[in-house]
Amino acid sequence: LDPVLRELGQCRAGWARGSSFVFSQHCKQMRALGMPEEKIEAIPHWQTADCYSRLERAVLAYTDALVLEGGRVSDEVFGILAEHLPDSEILQLTYITAMYDMHATISRALRLEFDDRPEAVAEVAAPEGHGDRDISADLAGNG
Repeated sequence: LDPVLRELGQCRAGWARGSSFVFSQHCKQMRALGMPEEKIEAIPHWQTADCYSRLERAVLAYTDALVLEGGRVSDEVFGILAEHLPDSEILQLTYITAMYDMHATISRALRLEFDDRPEAVAEVAAPEGHGDRDISADLAGNG
């Protein structure tokens, strides 16, 4: 399996799973392999970036299907992979990407290096004086 494709899957898995550790480590490895900075910077929004080849886009879509869709991959995405890669390389890509999805999950769960941070989504306190007021009723004009 081309190391660039392998790293693309690992890096996107880190981003999709929300692991700063996995994402950061594999950004660095892609630079070491000579991947252009434009491609590395576009990983978070790859769907709208035009810097990737058809195969690279399929690898990114495949990674999202593995990580975000529990492995449910469309026939179209798998078909593009099959046009370019033998079954053995698709298996390697699947195994490595899934393994780094697990690594990202473990890094977050154990709050390892770079993933030891507060949750990004937290409740914002109500403005002073709002107390137990039913804001939804107020918005609906029933308050």
